[in-house]
Amino acid sequence: MTDLVAADARRTKNSIIIFILLTAALSSIFYLLVIHRPSAGRSPVLLVLGLMWCPGVSGLLTRLAFQGNLRGHGFGWGQTKYQFASYWIPLVYSSIVYVPFWLAGYFDPNNRTLAVLIHRLPHLPHAAALPVLFLFLATVGMVGSCFSALGEELGWRGFLVPQLAKITSYRRVALISGAIWALWHYPIILFADYHGAGPLWYSIVCFTVTVLGISFLFAWMRLKSGSVWTGVLLHASHNLFVQAFFDAQTRRTRVTGLWTTEFGAGLALTAFVVAIIFYAKRGELPAQRESESAPQTSSISPAAA
Repeated sequence: MTDLVAADARRTKNSIIIFILLTAALSSIFYLLVIHRPSAGRSPVLLVLGLMWCPGVSGLLTRLAFQGNLRGHGFGWGQTKYQFASYWIPLVYSSIVYVPFWLAGYFDPNNRTLAVLIHRLPHLPHAAALPVLFLFLATVGMVGSCFSALGEELGWRGFLVPQLAKITSYRRVALISGAIWALWHYPIILFADYHGAGPLWYSIVCFTVTVLGISFLFAWMRLKSGSVWTGVLLHASHNLFVQAFFDAQTRRTRVTGLWTTEFGAGLALTAFVVAIIFYAKRGELPAQRESESAPQTSSISPAAA
């Protein structure tokens, strides 16, 4: 029995290594295309979308190669309460960062997003423009955001997190998956235009802390619900509300550049608090190996099948 467990652990580790190598190989194609695109060219939306699907494609291929099927990838919906929480939690932690800045006078009423909306709906009262924009993004906009987020989440939370959970504790699952997730972004942070207004090192530090922090939330939701759709909704909600809603309506100044966006200290601090909250809730997860000496157990609920 011990030999069987050891062999299974080795197989799991090998699958993780193959997934990482395959993700790196596929992503490198899109890194080069994004980084070396003509400066006067069109916005690389399709290239970014292709890059975001590299982890997902790699996760699906790796699971098929090692299992011959996609069981355990978390395609089951699970309990709706976890999906609902995954939708609103990013809105809460991003509001904590941005709303105080808006109240302090850093809201930009003349931003391009609102201007386009008012131009297309000329009879819309200006006071109603922001609520209408929010409702549009929170519904119709969420559909598109989920499609792009699905590409990453089929890799990070569909494959990587449950595989790591077979061989190590929740804390390490969150930290390892978060570190890989953050490192995957580094090429476009270092060599493209995906970074904040502050120094490059500052963008990297804040972004890394943010990703590591929310990885505790993402991993907890995945393991608790057994569903990859929690990760999709968390990721889509984070991207949508931080980038398309809050960033777009916030004045660009030195202060907001250092404290807002995914490369600012505000989200890094709130993500750190999120990590503490969900690490404290680790006892609610299915049985996991919390120490090197504890027996190995599966952490995925039946809903993952």
